Amino acid sequence: MEKNFIDKLNFEKLNGLVPAIVVDNSNNQVLMLGFMNEAALKKTLETNLVTFFSRTRNTLWTKGVTSGNYLRLINIITDCDNDALLIYANPDGNTCHTGNYSCFGVPQTESLSFLHELFDVIKCRKNELPDNSYTAKLFKSGADRIIQKVGEEAVETLIAAKNRDKTEIINEVSDMIYHLFVMLAEQEIEFGEVVNNLKKRVK
Repeated sequence: MEKNFIDKLNFEKLNGLVPAIVVDNSNNQVLMLGFMNEAALKKTLETNLVTFFSRTRNTLWTKGVTSGNYLRLINIITDCDNDALLIYANPDGNTCHTGNYSCFGVPQTESLSFLHELFDVIKCRKNELPDNSYTAKLFKSGADRIIQKVGEEAVETLIAAKNRDKTEIINEVSDMIYHLFVMLAEQEIEFGEVVNNLKKRVK
């Protein structure tokens, strides 16, 4: 986020306040809407804990001080008119005072962003080839060995499915996805290319 974005904000439209929409950084789900004045925004940036201005109590309040369900700041984006904020945060527990995940009743969903993070880590291992890394060892062993591992994991996944062993299915599918990612990286194919291809098929 830009360090001087506060200077661009228009606090005058709402008598010194700007609306702040908070979303879960892990899955982009909307968590809550609050209001910030300049002091609340500065405290948020200083502490990395999302802080609002309470219109009913006429004071600053840091989300989570009472409940322990803090909103840990990741990023802040302003809208095109510089009079509203979109706040990305990692929530500690549920956000709503009712005990719900979101104040809007939005159900919590698992994020698939980890798959992109995993693929990035695998590409780093390919480029850096660190010692004591299984992934680096696979890349050093060459394409044939990597392809062989994909085949082995596929067979083990089929056996687990045939046996209807849920735990083993989860383990073997995890192994297969990992080795597929290694194969994609070795072939210099981005994970995003596969995702985009799948999106086309849904249409």
